[in-house]
Amino acid sequence: MDESEVDEDYRDAVLPGARWEKRMFVRCDFTDADLRGLVTRGCTFDSCDFSRADLGESRHTSSAFRSCTFNRTVLGRSEWSGCSLLGSSFLDCALRPITVRDCDLSLASLGGAKLKGTNLSGLRLREANLTDADLRETDLRDADLTGARLLDAQLVGADLRGARIDADGLRQARLTGAHVDLDTAVAYAAANGLVVH
Repeated sequence: MDESEVDEDYRDAVLPGARWEKRMFVRCDFTDADLRGLVTRGCTFDSCDFSRADLGESRHTSSAFRSCTFNRTVLGRSEWSGCSLLGSSFLDCALRPITVRDCDLSLASLGGAKLKGTNLSGLRLREANLTDADLRETDLRDADLTGARLLDAQLVGADLRGARIDADGLRQARLTGAHVDLDTAVAYAAANGLVVH
């Protein structure tokens, strides 16, 4: 990393369209910051607070946002490619529309997230909290949802072909009309007490 900042105060900062490359931020506070159109490449954010920040139309490539807080953050029209969001929490965020490709959201907290119709195919969502999340008509093909908490998650009409979901997830989520492959159908039947011959 070329630059490293620790415990810096960016609250209320006005930095629309900023371009950051290979910078490291540790425990920095971006609360209420205007970061619309921010571009990051190869940056690392550890335990940073983005509460109420505007990250709309931002672009992130190969950046890591580990254990960060996104509380009522604007993320609409943002793009994330090859990023790690490991252990970050998203609460009451404006997420749609959002583009997320080849990202790791393991252990992320997305409880109650409104992601209807979003393409989340191929993402790593291992042990993520998706309780009460709106994932209707979401593309989750080939996503890894192993250990994810899916209690009352709405997956109505979602595409789950090739996705990895354990028995608890198959029991807890609302899957009416979801598109599944044969392996998931058999796993769903077994998770719900059916005997498949």
